[in-house]
Amino acid sequence: MSLPHAILTALLEKPSSGLELTRRFDRSIGYFWSATHQQIYRELGKLEQAGHIRALPSRAPARGQKKEYEVLPAGRAELAEWVRRSEDPKPIRDALLLRLRAAAVVGTEGLEAELRRHLALHEAQLADYLGMEQRQFPPERNAEADRLRHLVLRGGIELERFWTAWLTEALAALDRTGRHSADC
Repeated sequence: MSLPHAILTALLEKPSSGLELTRRFDRSIGYFWSATHQQIYRELGKLEQAGHIRALPSRAPARGQKKEYEVLPAGRAELAEWVRRSEDPKPIRDALLLRLRAAAVVGTEGLEAELRRHLALHEAQLADYLGMEQRQFPPERNAEADRLRHLVLRGGIELERFWTAWLTEALAALDRTGRHSADC
């Protein structure tokens, strides 16, 4: 996925100003495709130059007034083409996994605290996602677009469940390793 496609998706869901868009990223899309506010504004300019979006005409032009953007047919076509494209999964790049591997050769000092910190972060994210699911997807909300958005959230929920289970297992393995080292 790329930032331009994330922005096109968000603008098709609801035309927005750059500021509104960055806030929406912070509340939803940013959970699985993060971007800084600077990156979003820079990409809005590129999308406008490419003819994929346009600033909506304002009722009363004023200096410093925020622009609200909408997706043009070329932007919708680009997004539809991107949805149809084939793309291989990306390999996982996670520093915590590399740290665990490094700990096997240099020792585990300080690793337990970092694993516990990560576990707490993933538990909190899981709780946030579950709360979002309850608020945003009651059983009666069953339109196709809602089902697809819910599926994205379910993917996030399952990833957080994986990380909490894996980190719990890693802490248990670390505890067994520590006891084994102490017994030697």
